[in-house]
Amino acid sequence: MDDVVDAHHHLWVRARTPQPWIDPASMSRIDADFTPADLPARTYGVEATVVVQSADSWAESRELLRIAGSDDGAAAGVTGVVAWADLTAPDLADRLAALRDGPGGAHLAGIRTQVQAETDPGHLDRLDVRRGLGTVAAAGLAFDLVLRADQLPAAARLARDLPQVRFVLDHLGKPDLRGTATDAASLAAWRCDLTALAAAPNVTAKISGLVTEARWQAWTAEDLRPAVDHALDAFGPDRLMFGSDWPVCLLATGYGDWLATARTLLAGLGPAERAAIFAGTARRTYALEDIDDQG
Repeated sequence: MDDVVDAHHHLWVRARTPQPWIDPASMSRIDADFTPADLPARTYGVEATVVVQSADSWAESRELLRIAGSDDGAAAGVTGVVAWADLTAPDLADRLAALRDGPGGAHLAGIRTQVQAETDPGHLDRLDVRRGLGTVAAAGLAFDLVLRADQLPAAARLARDLPQVRFVLDHLGKPDLRGTATDAASLAAWRCDLTALAAAPNVTAKISGLVTEARWQAWTAEDLRPAVDHALDAFGPDRLMFGSDWPVCLLATGYGDWLATARTLLAGLGPAERAAIFAGTARRTYALEDIDDQG
């Protein structure tokens, strides 16, 4: 069985970190609290995980680091944290240093902001945002890009302009995989835009979050294959990593089913290529071995 690192999941207790994006009607399955004790990664042989921010909150960033440094986090396999930070904060370097110096700070592996929620088409071109990304890179951290597909061209421009930043594209840039005629056109545009982003060598990408871009109750592995195959062509296995997007994936499938589906979609690769996607790329990109050594 392949060594597995889950490079993308979430944890939240809504009384401490509210999740206003969850629609109780259509997302009732995840309208709940999810703690390290609920994370099923170890049940499926996953050796290590990276927990990713879901709220724009310094408090959540501190809480996720505390969890990663706790016995409960260790038992669940939580190794790295992709925290939130305000890229435009004038004291960003000090804020990042404070996260590192706080409880669990050795587990800080990256930063993410909710770029997908930005309505300004020039957001990634803003000088203050780019200055903040430079500060993230100077701190030795990766930056996760959670984007809408229409934001991929701006991300490609950003990655070319900031070669010192290690960018990680979440969910392959959210291709539309529902299979309608309109979606076919958008998928063609996504292929072109993903190829342009992958041309920047400082970008890796996560094979994650795809089931919720497909038909939640009627998707098949073959619905996802065009996206995965194109990502393999664009990035290659050494720049791709597996992620569960748990618990969000529960809207469409269970943890074990998604892991099995990913293995099916990648079954044609050689052992070294699978090892890169299921563990090696995440360990390298997020410097997880260094975190283990500090721990």
